[in-house]
Amino acid sequence: MVTVPNLTYDYSALEPYISAAIMKLHHTKHHQTYVDKLNDALSKTPSLAGASLVSLLGDIQAIPADAQTAVRNNGGGHYNHSLFWQVMSPQGGGEPTGMLADRIVRVYGGFQQFVDQFTEKALGVFGSGWVWLQPDMTIITTPNQDNPIMSGGDEPLFGLDVWEHAYYLDYQNRRVDYVKAWWDVVDWRFIEARHESRGGS
Repeated sequence: MVTVPNLTYDYSALEPYISAAIMKLHHTKHHQTYVDKLNDALSKTPSLAGASLVSLLGDIQAIPADAQTAVRNNGGGHYNHSLFWQVMSPQGGGEPTGMLADRIVRVYGGFQQFVDQFTEKALGVFGSGWVWLQPDMTIITTPNQDNPIMSGGDEPLFGLDVWEHAYYLDYQNRRVDYVKAWWDVVDWRFIEARHESRGGS
């Protein structure tokens, strides 16, 4: 049985960029629903017992047809949100340092150029979805609760949730304002450590 991970900060800790109200709703309602539905799907499919979430998502086509959609949507939602909470911090913002910063500059020409391209991708997602930075420094998007693992890709360094449930209480339909504010809570220390653990150079 999977569970919603506890946050390492209070719901109000990301204010004024993301409100306590939306953090609590997002964490206790939306993420909890993904977990509940994933557990239900797994309980009905004994052949999936004991498999890690990453292995399930990485071989999604091998999951029995009657469980595949539920695992894709809700397992994806659980994985994506579990990472999302970790890439934000009350001490976030600023710019990365070290090897990650060097790679971003090499690939994009500068940090601001990277931010601009990532933001453009985020604003270009039609409907609901995510935008990701991959270990090879590519920026990709996925619809709904899909993620790069499902298409044979590596686990992302970080992702941004651009579903309306992530920002509507604070920003209504102004996704551009949400994305701009989000950069002020990005936890580069966590992302740098994740990058280095994956052999980044």
